[in-house]
Amino acid sequence: MTNEIIHSILLIATIAVAFVFPKTNLASYDLEVGALLFIILFVGKRFLLPRSSQARLLESIIFTFIVLMVINTTGGIESSFFFLLYFLLFSLSLLLEPIISLTATITLVIFFLANLPANQGFKQIIPIISLAFLTPFAMFMGQEYTENKKSVKKFQKSKEEMFLFLSLMLKNHIKNIKEAVENFIGDHQLHEIKASAQKMEKLIEDFENTR
Repeated sequence: MTNEIIHSILLIATIAVAFVFPKTNLASYDLEVGALLFIILFVGKRFLLPRSSQARLLESIIFTFIVLMVINTTGGIESSFFFLLYFLLFSLSLLLEPIISLTATITLVIFFLANLPANQGFKQIIPIISLAFLTPFAMFMGQEYTENKKSVKKFQKSKEEMFLFLSLMLKNHIKNIKEAVENFIGDHQLHEIKASAQKMEKLIEDFENTR
Protein backbone atom coordinates (compact mmCIF):
# COMPACT_ATOMS: atom_id res chain seq x y z
CA MET A 1 0.00 0.00 0.00
CA THR A 2 1.08 3.57 -0.62
CA ASN A 3 1.98 5.97 2.17
CA GLU A 4 -1.22 7.97 1.54
CA ILE A 5 -3.43 4.91 2.14
CA ILE A 6 -1.51 3.80 5.24
CA HIS A 7 -1.55 7.28 6.74
CA SER A 8 -5.25 7.68 5.95
CA ILE A 9 -6.14 4.39 7.65
CA LEU A 10 -4.14 5.27 10.76
CA LEU A 11 -5.70 8.73 11.01
CA ILE A 12 -9.22 7.37 10.51
CA ALA A 13 -8.57 4.89 13.33
CA THR A 14 -7.19 7.70 15.51
CA ILE A 15 -10.26 9.86 14.91
CA ALA A 16 -12.56 6.93 15.70
CA VAL A 17 -10.75 6.25 19.00
CA ALA A 18 -10.86 9.96 19.87
CA PHE A 19 -14.67 9.95 19.52
CA VAL A 20 -15.04 6.78 21.60
CA PHE A 21 -12.66 7.98 24.33
CA PRO A 22 -15.04 10.50 26.01
CA LYS A 23 -17.61 7.69 26.44
CA THR A 24 -15.21 5.50 28.42
CA ASN A 25 -14.06 5.63 32.04
CA LEU A 26 -10.70 6.97 30.82
CA ALA A 27 -12.30 10.33 30.03
CA SER A 28 -11.74 11.43 33.65
CA TYR A 29 -8.00 10.94 33.10
CA ASP A 30 -7.77 13.08 29.98
CA LEU A 31 -4.94 15.24 31.39
CA GLU A 32 -2.89 12.20 32.30
CA VAL A 33 -3.51 10.62 28.88
CA GLY A 34 -2.48 13.86 27.15
CA ALA A 35 0.70 14.09 29.22
CA LEU A 36 1.55 10.46 28.45
CA LEU A 37 1.09 11.05 24.73
CA PHE A 38 3.39 14.09 24.81
CA ILE A 39 6.04 11.99 26.58
CA ILE A 40 5.68 9.32 23.89
CA LEU A 41 6.00 11.99 21.21
CA PHE A 42 9.11 13.48 22.83
CA VAL A 43 10.83 10.11 23.28
CA GLY A 44 9.85 8.96 19.80
CA LYS A 45 11.13 12.07 18.02
CA ARG A 46 14.21 12.40 20.20
CA PHE A 47 15.49 8.84 20.29
CA LEU A 48 13.47 6.41 18.17
CA LEU A 49 12.39 8.24 15.01
CA PRO A 50 14.57 11.34 14.59
CA ARG A 51 14.00 13.28 11.36
CA SER A 52 11.96 10.63 9.58
CA SER A 53 8.55 10.31 7.97
CA GLN A 54 7.55 7.99 10.83
CA ALA A 55 8.22 10.83 13.28
CA ARG A 56 5.89 13.12 11.33
CA LEU A 57 3.25 10.37 11.29
CA LEU A 58 3.57 9.87 15.05
CA GLU A 59 3.27 13.62 15.58
CA SER A 60 0.17 13.78 13.37
CA ILE A 61 -1.54 10.90 15.16
CA ILE A 62 -0.84 12.22 18.64
CA PHE A 63 -1.88 15.81 17.89
CA THR A 64 -5.03 14.59 16.11
CA PHE A 65 -6.02 12.50 19.12
CA ILE A 66 -5.25 15.23 21.66
CA VAL A 67 -7.13 17.94 19.74
CA LEU A 68 -10.19 15.74 19.29
CA MET A 69 -10.01 14.54 22.89
CA VAL A 70 -10.06 18.13 24.11
CA ILE A 71 -12.94 19.08 21.79
CA ASN A 72 -15.05 16.00 22.51
CA THR A 73 -14.65 16.31 26.29
CA THR A 74 -15.60 20.00 26.28
CA GLY A 75 -18.83 20.00 24.27
CA GLY A 76 -18.11 18.62 20.81
CA ILE A 77 -19.10 21.05 18.05
CA GLU A 78 -20.13 23.55 20.74
CA SER A 79 -16.68 23.42 22.35
CA SER A 80 -14.77 26.69 22.55
CA PHE A 81 -11.75 24.71 21.30
CA PHE A 82 -13.40 23.62 18.03
CA PHE A 83 -11.27 26.13 16.11
CA LEU A 84 -8.22 23.93 16.81
CA LEU A 85 -9.46 21.60 14.07
CA TYR A 86 -8.74 24.29 11.49
CA PHE A 87 -5.09 24.41 12.52
CA LEU A 88 -5.01 20.61 12.68
CA LEU A 89 -6.12 20.24 9.06
CA PHE A 90 -3.42 22.63 7.85
CA SER A 91 -0.83 20.86 9.99
CA LEU A 92 -1.76 17.43 8.60
CA SER A 93 -1.41 18.66 5.01
CA LEU A 94 2.11 19.92 5.81
CA LEU A 95 3.31 17.04 8.00
CA LEU A 96 1.96 14.29 5.75
CA GLU A 97 0.53 14.30 2.23
CA PRO A 98 -1.89 17.09 1.12
CA ILE A 99 -4.65 14.54 0.40
CA ILE A 100 -4.63 13.57 4.10
CA SER A 101 -6.46 16.78 4.99
CA LEU A 102 -9.34 15.68 2.72
CA THR A 103 -9.46 12.21 4.28
CA ALA A 104 -9.38 13.69 7.78
CA THR A 105 -12.13 16.20 6.94
CA ILE A 106 -14.49 13.56 5.53
CA THR A 107 -13.93 11.34 8.58
CA LEU A 108 -14.47 14.23 11.00
CA VAL A 109 -17.69 15.33 9.28
CA ILE A 110 -19.06 11.78 9.38
CA PHE A 111 -18.25 11.29 13.07
CA PHE A 112 -19.51 14.72 14.14
CA LEU A 113 -22.78 14.23 12.25
CA ALA A 114 -23.18 10.73 13.69
CA ASN A 115 -22.74 12.07 17.23
CA LEU A 116 -25.07 15.05 16.89
CA PRO A 117 -28.02 15.10 19.30
CA ALA A 118 -31.46 14.78 17.72
CA ASN A 119 -33.33 17.80 16.33
CA GLN A 120 -30.29 19.97 15.75
CA GLY A 121 -30.81 23.07 13.62
CA PHE A 122 -28.68 24.38 10.77
CA LYS A 123 -26.92 26.79 13.11
CA GLN A 124 -25.50 23.92 15.13
CA ILE A 125 -23.96 22.17 12.11
CA ILE A 126 -22.31 25.29 10.63
CA PRO A 127 -18.97 24.47 12.35
CA ILE A 128 -19.02 21.04 10.69
CA ILE A 129 -19.74 22.53 7.27
CA SER A 130 -16.92 25.05 7.76
CA LEU A 131 -14.44 22.15 7.86
CA ALA A 132 -15.39 21.18 4.31
CA PHE A 133 -14.85 24.74 3.03
CA LEU A 134 -11.46 24.96 4.72
CA THR A 135 -10.11 21.71 3.26
CA PRO A 136 -9.28 23.00 -0.28
CA PHE A 137 -7.09 25.72 1.22
CA ALA A 138 -5.31 23.18 3.41
CA MET A 139 -4.71 20.91 0.40
CA PHE A 140 -3.43 23.80 -1.71
CA MET A 141 -1.05 24.86 1.04
CA GLY A 142 0.20 21.29 1.44
CA GLN A 143 0.78 20.92 -2.30
CA GLU A 144 2.73 24.18 -2.44
CA TYR A 145 4.85 23.08 0.51
CA THR A 146 5.54 19.70 -1.13
CA GLU A 147 6.54 21.35 -4.42
CA ASN A 148 8.87 23.74 -2.60
CA LYS A 149 10.56 20.83 -0.83
CA LYS A 150 11.06 19.04 -4.14
CA SER A 151 12.54 22.19 -5.68
CA VAL A 152 14.95 22.62 -2.78
CA LYS A 153 16.07 18.96 -3.00
CA LYS A 154 16.54 19.29 -6.77
CA PHE A 155 18.61 22.44 -6.32
CA GLN A 156 20.75 20.83 -3.62
CA LYS A 157 21.36 17.80 -5.83
CA SER A 158 22.39 19.93 -8.81
CA LYS A 159 24.66 21.98 -6.56
CA GLU A 160 26.35 18.84 -5.25
CA GLU A 161 26.85 17.59 -8.81
CA MET A 162 28.35 20.95 -9.77
CA PHE A 163 30.75 20.84 -6.83
CA LEU A 164 31.83 17.34 -7.84
CA PHE A 165 32.33 18.39 -11.46
CA LEU A 166 34.36 21.45 -10.49
CA SER A 167 36.43 19.42 -8.06
CA LEU A 168 37.34 16.85 -10.70
CA MET A 169 38.05 19.47 -13.38
CA LEU A 170 40.18 21.63 -11.09
CA LYS A 171 42.14 18.62 -9.87
CA ASN A 172 42.80 17.62 -13.48
CA HIS A 173 44.06 21.12 -14.42
CA ILE A 174 46.21 21.35 -11.29
CA LYS A 175 47.72 17.98 -12.19
CA ASN A 176 48.50 19.25 -15.70
CA ILE A 177 50.14 22.39 -14.29
CA LYS A 178 52.20 20.33 -11.83
CA GLU A 179 53.42 17.99 -14.58
CA ALA A 180 54.25 20.93 -16.86
CA VAL A 181 56.25 22.62 -14.08
CA GLU A 182 58.14 19.41 -13.25
CA ASN A 183 58.99 18.82 -16.94
CA PHE A 184 59.51 22.45 -17.83
CA ILE A 185 61.95 22.83 -20.71
CA GLY A 186 60.50 25.63 -22.81
CA ASP A 187 57.59 27.54 -24.27
CA HIS A 188 55.42 24.44 -24.82
CA GLN A 189 55.07 23.72 -21.11
CA LEU A 190 54.56 27.41 -20.40
CA HIS A 191 51.67 27.46 -22.87
CA GLU A 192 50.11 24.43 -21.16
CA ILE A 193 50.39 26.13 -17.76
CA LYS A 194 48.72 29.29 -19.07
CA ALA A 195 45.95 27.30 -20.78
CA SER A 196 45.23 25.28 -17.63
CA ALA A 197 45.22 28.41 -15.46
CA GLN A 198 42.79 30.12 -17.84
CA LYS A 199 40.46 27.10 -17.81
CA MET A 200 40.55 27.02 -14.01
CA GLU A 201 39.75 30.74 -13.87
CA LYS A 202 36.86 30.24 -16.33
CA LEU A 203 35.43 27.37 -14.25
CA ILE A 204 35.58 29.47 -11.09
CA GLU A 205 33.87 32.42 -12.83
CA ASP A 206 31.13 30.15 -14.22
CA PHE A 207 30.53 28.71 -10.75
CA GLU A 208 30.33 32.17 -9.17
CA ASN A 209 27.81 33.28 -11.81
CA THR A 210 25.50 30.35 -11.02
CA ARG A 211 25.35 31.08 -7.28
